[in-house]
Amino acid sequence: MRQPNAAAADARPRVGKLTGAPRGRGRSAASGRVAWLPTLLKGKPRLRQDLAWQQRQAQQPELWLVIVDASASTRRHQALAQTKGLLAQLFDQAYRQRARLALLTASGRGPQWQRHGLKASAALQSWLHALGAGGGTPLITALEQARDWLQLRRKRHPHELQRCLVFTDGRLQHWQPVLPMPCATCLVDMELAPVRLGRAHVLATQLQADYQHIDQLKRLN
Repeated sequence: MRQPNAAAADARPRVGKLTGAPRGRGRSAASGRVAWLPTLLKGKPRLRQDLAWQQRQAQQPELWLVIVDASASTRRHQALAQTKGLLAQLFDQAYRQRARLALLTASGRGPQWQRHGLKASAALQSWLHALGAGGGTPLITALEQARDWLQLRRKRHPHELQRCLVFTDGRLQHWQPVLPMPCATCLVDMELAPVRLGRAHVLATQLQADYQHIDQLKRLN
């Protein structure tokens, strides 16, 4: 398991807090591509007019930290497959807005950093296509690593707008309560089983994150 270090933390902007509306506002006209990150930051979208729309470029340097639970349970009911569609839109939006991405996956024996604040590029689509699920759920460890990394990053780049987006089905065993991220956070619940445990909602509460379910996002897309 690779640990983030000070040099990596200085790589470039990454995802940060989801508190408040982003400086680069989405278009008010209900057309074009949905800007999911600004939409989620505004709270639970219920109607089409609640959606934000993509701008070509944000007005403030942004870092988006995306944490993806890719444990074996996310293969069920095509949870990860459906999440990939949303991630593809998110990566496209990051490219258009020239935001930087930090990408952390949680599967197998431990979390793995896939990106450390690099600019979004076409290479992300190839990586996303190859992303598979398997193994355990080291999500709590991933959240702890991400929190430390963001705090170090903020000291070096105090003017950077950080945002964090967590995708998980919440299929965790017992865990100690987690601390909130040092930035605005949104948790997207991937759980699609007929009988749902609802643990992702508990985790979102502990993280003080906005909670969304992927079913609702699909209906609005």
